[in-house]
Amino acid sequence: VAKLCVCDLLVAQCDVNCCCDPDCSAADFSLFTTCSVPLVTGDSRLCSQKAATYSLDVEANPPERIFKLIDQINPSVFCIHATNYKQALSFGSPEMPTAENFDQLLERFGGATFSAEPDSWNMDTDAQNPSDANETYRYEYGVPIQTADAFLRLPSPVVSSWCSDVNPAGFLVNRATKCTRSVSVGQCGNTQALSMLSYINSSILAKRHEFVFQVNITVQSIVVQSLNGMRTLPNGSDVPRLPMILDELCINVVLGVSYHITYTDAGEIIEAAASFVLGAINEEALSIQQSFEISFTQVNTNPVPLSGNPGYVVGLPVRAGFRPQGYPFPLQAGFAALNANKYGQLTILQSTSHQDCLAAQGARTPVLFGYNMASGCKLRITAAMKCQPLTQTLLDLLKGQNFPEYVASFGNSQAQDVLDWVPITHLYTSDQSDNDRIHNALQSSCQIPVSLEIEVKWTKYGSLVNPQARIVNVTATITTTALKQLRSGRERTIPVMSSVVFTDISSPAEPGYKAWPTINVKLPFDFFFPFV
Repeated sequence: VAKLCVCDLLVAQCDVNCCCDPDCSAADFSLFTTCSVPLVTGDSRLCSQKAATYSLDVEANPPERIFKLIDQINPSVFCIHATNYKQALSFGSPEMPTAENFDQLLERFGGATFSAEPDSWNMDTDAQNPSDANETYRYEYGVPIQTADAFLRLPSPVVSSWCSDVNPAGFLVNRATKCTRSVSVGQCGNTQALSMLSYINSSILAKRHEFVFQVNITVQSIVVQSLNGMRTLPNGSDVPRLPMILDELCINVVLGVSYHITYTDAGEIIEAAASFVLGAINEEALSIQQSFEISFTQVNTNPVPLSGNPGYVVGLPVRAGFRPQGYPFPLQAGFAALNANKYGQLTILQSTSHQDCLAAQGARTPVLFGYNMASGCKLRITAAMKCQPLTQTLLDLLKGQNFPEYVASFGNSQAQDVLDWVPITHLYTSDQSDNDRIHNALQSSCQIPVSLEIEVKWTKYGSLVNPQARIVNVTATITTTALKQLRSGRERTIPVMSSVVFTDISSPAEPGYKAWPTINVKLPFDFFFPFV
């Protein structure tokens, strides 16, 4: 380390404030103001090593450099005791091609892949241990998924928001990305990134480096999105659609791709499917936003997304579901899975930019644990609207098509553990006084729901050192209001609201309780290296 100097940049010249520069003299050191590199060490993972320290004695006349060589001890539990493999301490010098060795180098490095290991390491490993060969070809976590031509790509933003198509998808790495791509209506048919075929025309290798077994990417579904954002499921939703120009619009442009990979416990990919969202762009559009997602499922398993382990984590969805029919008889039905909604979540009305309740039907957003939320829209009522259909429409708008009956008390509650699920209590109230309700009853006015208020009560469960969030009660309150009969040609606009409130009802610690003493110790930053 006494000969190492990372700040020595000038050849045969003294670098300013570089106290380890051998080209600097005592006169140069007297002009320095500080040492830019005060400590020089080798590999920081060594348990014990020499370290060179540099400093300036400004009290001396003239100021002079102080150099010390000390023994540095690594405080980490995991450290390297000795570096006994000398070849790994430096990069090997490449063999320069000559007329004599050119053919030999070409044979060794001219292929698509090659090994930099010495020939003396090459052994018949397949004959000694056949299982090692299987380990070579199996996919492992984070390894790029290989295709017949390169890798399965998952476009994502790199430096800016623009899409980069060189990002490979990693095995078992669930990811969701959004990026911006420049478009032109005149060139939409020739832009590969806008066509479905560019995302499904390459086969995935079932095993790494093995081209014998390949898995084709099938089209699972196609959703078409209009210019105003409305999505529909067309007939023949598994037939690829290519971009084409129609009435100054480029249709069938890829706006979103969602891959779903099925694999075995042996690290082999057996199925790959893709779902697409196609849209249209007009001549004014200079760029579009594309979304990409990939998820993995092990074969013969039914994965359930968790929101904590065991307690809820703030920001994750509140899990919800339904009790199977026939519970508690027969017995098997009682311990069957609670049939959750599409995402197994509690949802509320999602606000939209146009604030039109009828246009917002079906748009839901999940309730996130610990987040108080409020959303709403406006409903324009005319004299032609009937009371009963309007009431049902508003109920569907507020509660959704399948409002759950239960929520999970913990973030990892299993469906078969029925006692871990909390029933949702439903309440109905009116925003009118008693006199107004009596008057409206005599007038036979229509009562329509206008708001849904969900209160989630939770408590801290378990140890005070590491408390876990547990839901103990959920109440859904529907508030109604009277709708008087409108005259012909008249209209009325009413607000419709949804809200969620989380209330902590944890009881304080018992009087006289003494917490465990704390120890003010700061561990080194690499204390757990190489473990995370």
